[in-house]
Amino acid sequence: MTATSAHGHGDHRGHDDHGHHHHRAPIDVNRAFAIGISLNVGFVIAEAIAGVAADSTALLADAAHNLGDVLGLAMAWGATVLAKRRRSARRTYGLKRTTILAALGNAMLILIAIGGVTWEAIERIGRPAHVDGGLVAVVAAIGVLVNCGAAMLFAAGRDRDVNRRGAFLHLIADAAVSAGVLVAGLIVWRTGWNWVDPATSIAVSFVILIGTIRLVRDALNLLLDAVPDHIDPAAVESYLAALPDVEAVHDLHIWPMSTTEAALTAHLVMPWQTSTPTFLREIEAALAQRFGIAHTTIQIEPLGEAACLKCH
Repeated sequence: MTATSAHGHGDHRGHDDHGHHHHRAPIDVNRAFAIGISLNVGFVIAEAIAGVAADSTALLADAAHNLGDVLGLAMAWGATVLAKRRRSARRTYGLKRTTILAALGNAMLILIAIGGVTWEAIERIGRPAHVDGGLVAVVAAIGVLVNCGAAMLFAAGRDRDVNRRGAFLHLIADAAVSAGVLVAGLIVWRTGWNWVDPATSIAVSFVILIGTIRLVRDALNLLLDAVPDHIDPAAVESYLAALPDVEAVHDLHIWPMSTTEAALTAHLVMPWQTSTPTFLREIEAALAQRFGIAHTTIQIEPLGEAACLKCH
């Protein structure tokens, strides 16, 4: 068979850096992680001290949850740094997929934190301790402000980056927990109903669980090379099939290289003389602009030739 594999990005030496300019977030991700982690570390220490002073399970559980999220943010940050390392002869894609592993790790940390909060809260419902509701409310209110502010650092770009979405969900979950604890503290302060403290922890944990399910699903899909959610594979195939002189499209594959980058390979059946370098560069540019696919490899199969064996 007479065929050629044409890479839309041209020189392979640019592979590592190509595509990073697409969908750039307005806030540098390293700065966002540094600020988010610093804010949460300071708040975790303060919240733990206040939890002991107020004898509040909800505050202590929230502090443990925040600590887990600090570890998750640190893991995601480390994966982002590793993803920028240059490729090697053995790891031809570099370490980009560590961002996917970090996203899954973050989701697991959230689930573990939820389990710990729920377990402790269930034990406390049967034997509620006296809680300083006023102190709980004040500290929880600070937690809402800290976590909402940190979450906004990751708001931009979270739809296209599961790692950013994981960090955003971590911080929004923390804000939700703190809001629940704030309400519980006010109720305990005004009524003396100490059982409200652990009951609120259980309710908020359930809300966090629902939000975490999507993150787990997305991370597993990326690990299994599923097409990223922001890319419509049918639309990509329709675009390729509608190109001038293209008779058929097959062996189309779209998969994630990291939480932010996607790659594509496809076979186009078309006349040999029309598959010029300009034609291939136009395909590359369109796939990057319209679908966010940064790395493309197109194989041309001339009309009248036998189909490639693996395509059967």
